[in-house]
Amino acid sequence: METNGTERKKNGLEGDLDLQFLLQGGDLLKVRSPSWKKTRYFRLQEDCKTIWHESKKYFMRNQTFTLDDISAVRIGRQSEGLRKYTEEQVEGRCFSIMFKGRRKNLDLIASSEEEAKQWVSSLEKLISKLNNLSCQKKTEHWILSCLRKADKNKDEKLSHSEVKNFLRLINIEVDDDYADMLFKECDKSNSGYLTGEEIEHLYELLTHREEIDVIYGEYAKTTGFMSPENLVDFLMKEQREKLTLTDANNIIEKYEPDENVKQKKLLSKDGFLRYMHQPEALILNSDHKELHQDMSQPLNHYFISSSHNTYLMEDQLKGPSSTEAYVRALLKGCRCVELDCWDGSDDEPVIYHGYTLTSKILFKDAIKAIKEYAFKTSDFPVILSLENHCSVEQQQVMAHHMSSILGSALVTSPLGEGMPTEFPSPEELKGKFLVKGKRLNKLETIFASEAAAADDTDVTEEDESNDEDEQKEEEKSKKKKLKLAKELSDMVIYCKSVHFHGFEDARTNQSFYEMSSFKEGKAVELAEESANAYVRHNVDKLSRIYPAGSRTDSSNYNPVPLWNAGCQIVALNFQTTCTDMDVNQGRFLVNGKSGYILKPAYMRDTATDFDPITLTRGNWLKHKTLHIMIISAQQLPKVNKKKSSIVDPLVKVQIFGVPADVAEKETSPVENNGFNPAWNENFQFDVYVPDLALLRFLVEDYDSTSDNEFVGQFTLPFNSLKMGYRHVPLLSKNGDRLPSAGLFVHVMVLDAE
Repeated sequence: METNGTERKKNGLEGDLDLQFLLQGGDLLKVRSPSWKKTRYFRLQEDCKTIWHESKKYFMRNQTFTLDDISAVRIGRQSEGLRKYTEEQVEGRCFSIMFKGRRKNLDLIASSEEEAKQWVSSLEKLISKLNNLSCQKKTEHWILSCLRKADKNKDEKLSHSEVKNFLRLINIEVDDDYADMLFKECDKSNSGYLTGEEIEHLYELLTHREEIDVIYGEYAKTTGFMSPENLVDFLMKEQREKLTLTDANNIIEKYEPDENVKQKKLLSKDGFLRYMHQPEALILNSDHKELHQDMSQPLNHYFISSSHNTYLMEDQLKGPSSTEAYVRALLKGCRCVELDCWDGSDDEPVIYHGYTLTSKILFKDAIKAIKEYAFKTSDFPVILSLENHCSVEQQQVMAHHMSSILGSALVTSPLGEGMPTEFPSPEELKGKFLVKGKRLNKLETIFASEAAAADDTDVTEEDESNDEDEQKEEEKSKKKKLKLAKELSDMVIYCKSVHFHGFEDARTNQSFYEMSSFKEGKAVELAEESANAYVRHNVDKLSRIYPAGSRTDSSNYNPVPLWNAGCQIVALNFQTTCTDMDVNQGRFLVNGKSGYILKPAYMRDTATDFDPITLTRGNWLKHKTLHIMIISAQQLPKVNKKKSSIVDPLVKVQIFGVPADVAEKETSPVENNGFNPAWNENFQFDVYVPDLALLRFLVEDYDSTSDNEFVGQFTLPFNSLKMGYRHVPLLSKNGDRLPSAGLFVHVMVLDAE
């Protein structure tokens, strides 16, 4: 088995001072409340991937987490806990470890500012190194850590029973005969246990990819290796890529691990496999990962990644509200966040889900968090969707906070000269914040004489009665007037909330910047019964859709039918993991994760006849036939952490899009093998409107007696598919990459007859 030293050398970490610091570790103060602040000893374990900590009094079992679990490390009092439970003077000594998923932050205080900085920089450096490891290296890492776990007595040898334990850990169940055969084949020394090279041989036997051998053998015509010409042949015939001999030579130079083979300008099987795992060779077109669309169209010509109840970490009845929820949504590329504002104590407005037990956060803290993280993932504009339940006095405080915190990034007057007639583009609005909410008057009054400008502070409740329907019934029935502060009203420029009275009324009476919000039920009804009218409405207006108030568990709805109707701001509960959220992330996976996806041309034309339901003939009909072969999977994670539990994986291939395109097909399950299951099953799909279609690969653990369990998934736009033999990365429920897991498939898209 490889030593830790060898592993560090391979990762380029040997002799690294930051690594030495983490391996040595030290005492940190863990903060949970004003009274709960306890010293814990933290250090990195020898595997260079796991951090454990113990109490001064006794060893605390299972108090570990891996570097893979960490989403960010932040210096200072940036978390809500640290802001609430510590004083300003310890700012420089504080730092927080933020985790993926719903796990709570770890809030820590070091003994000095230098030490806090050292912890943060060392952790960030190590996480960055691990993230940059190749897929092959990650697999090696994973298998080595399983080998270590299997080696119970830590003698760097594996007995027969330890080998069986190891096979279970890597998610493969084999019968005793096969385990005996494997063991005998590797135990060259007949010593009754495996050591050194024998363990390496076991690793090679297990990671051998027969399907890769077959493909490689087909094209390796030069004395058993691939020449640049062979590689070009493979790339053009199988992968449908137009690459030159120069490109092939570059691939060999970059990915061939054997220097002797590289000097001969050849590609070995190992080099070929390494290349096949690179981002440019995966199923998602790597050109589409970058910003590649025209960003100079009016804002409403884009689908916009949007969040509902952004402040919630969990459900909307009693879940915690948190500024961290805004940070997470923004880092996922969300461009429209919701702020549910209510009067708070000490004249400070608060954000929470009204009339429920959800906790409260200060409006100003939310705005600060939004400002700090708004443009880390995307440079394009962020829309602040205000649900305003505040008194005039506290609305003035809201306006003051937005103005003072966001400064010149806040759009408070129309761009350019004179009264605009259409939205500015995402490009023109880079780094800007737009406020969506009620406005006392029309935008035109800014350019009219002062006398003509309305001076009323009343807005009838009906103006927004269909915006968010979560107010008490008796409040609604009063039909009271809501007072609106002029300072807040004046900040609403391009996203004025108005009531929807039908498409005809909107066409004749609404200005382009006046937008309506639709509850999902109403929106789906319009998308089904008046699809073309909805598409046309959304050519020059914005529409925001939000989940029904009955979804108290913060579940989501399917966003696809609403996108099909041209709706731009289809708001989902980002805090909830589900198929709908996977599809949302798949839609916005491309175009540089900018949170803006340009709608097809026929959804940007006021005279369009496009109807996603009836699908009459037009330039949107580009009938394709999709052929997919699900070949194999690699290193699927265990779903059930019990040692004896092995997955029985099956793969579902799903198409989301216009009704005519929606489809699902699945493979048969493979029993007891999550390590290297093979299917070799073919599927065919008709796709009529590829511009709006998404493809989802879902891996489940088959269960004959109850629902299958989720293992991993990957969703991408149909038009971003690459053809040929492709690896498909797999994401966890939270949307994070599963370190070593993946599918291997063959894709072919043909024009239908």
